[in-house]
Amino acid sequence: MQTTLKVEGMSCGHCANSIEGALKEIGAQAKVDLAGGSVDVSYDESKLALADIKVAIQDQGYEVV
Repeated sequence: MQTTLKVEGMSCGHCANSIEGALKEIGAQAKVDLAGGSVDVSYDESKLALADIKVAIQDQGYEVV
């Protein structure tokens, strides 16, 4: 499954690395677009729910809108 999430609060490379790292830990692949304020996520729906992805991003201190 592929989805794009709008995420607020990202402003630098550290932001991108923390989100990408957190999603990799739970089994998703992510590409952060700082300029667009979005995160492109690829994941296996049979192993991971969208809610889990949102929680992982929020746990890093960012808001999924």
